[in-house]
Amino acid sequence: MHIAPHDNQNKPIVDADDPTVPLNYFNIVKLKAGEAFSYQVPGYETCVVPATGTVTVEVEGLTYADLGGRGADVWDGEPQGVYIPSGAKATIIATTDTETFIAGAKYDKVLDPFDVREHDFVQYGSDDTKTHRCIKHILGQKQHDKVGRLLVSELFTVGQGGWSGFPAHKHDTDRWDDAGNLIETKHDETYNFRFRPNHGSAVQIIQHEEGKPGDAYQLMDRSTILLGSGYHPCVVMPGYEMYYFTILGGHSQRSLVQFFQPTHAYQVETIPGIKDMVAKFK
Repeated sequence: MHIAPHDNQNKPIVDADDPTVPLNYFNIVKLKAGEAFSYQVPGYETCVVPATGTVTVEVEGLTYADLGGRGADVWDGEPQGVYIPSGAKATIIATTDTETFIAGAKYDKVLDPFDVREHDFVQYGSDDTKTHRCIKHILGQKQHDKVGRLLVSELFTVGQGGWSGFPAHKHDTDRWDDAGNLIETKHDETYNFRFRPNHGSAVQIIQHEEGKPGDAYQLMDRSTILLGSGYHPCVVMPGYEMYYFTILGGHSQRSLVQFFQPTHAYQVETIPGIKDMVAKFK
């Protein structure tokens, strides 16, 4: 499902129990310096990530100051975040004008809040295969023992143009092979896209059945994609850099197990670093 760019007025773009991605929550909050925004989402753990600007986050009597610091856009600095326990009330206070992402996943246990000042970085693909990308994990493998079901990362194209999410894969059911090995997990996923220059564009493909045509959506700057099922590669136009903020929420576990589309799965062996990339989603 594609949600076109719009002014959400600090109201959730993906609210709790969304019919397409019920395991996800997503909001974009825009604040002027000195303004504050409070929220709580019962039954969902969340993560506050400034897209631009600097904020202070207050939660559970703790204060995390000077979070963020990126300038004009998401390419202007490194991501930081604060983990907010399920159902906790959090307050975001803008130090500078800011646009802030709030990512969430359904989870009923209450853990402890913490901040993330350094991301976990992985780069994969190649210019030759038109798959050259880097991922900055905010809530990734390093935070596995501190988080319930939520995975949060930022994906950047390296260079201009090319494919992401390829070989095509899906993660829409928990299932095992005949030998009892877990071969796919149910994870709802939400993306928010940005382009540089910002008049760039991309195409998101969602294919539900092998060998049958799927759907395709034109992505603009600030488009949101909801992925509850299906194989979902996307491709950005030549001459433009693409970014997307990624939220994953698991149904039964946090670690993601992707199932690669059988038609294209052999290309896992042809794309440098892709196996390391897959291993980081834990």
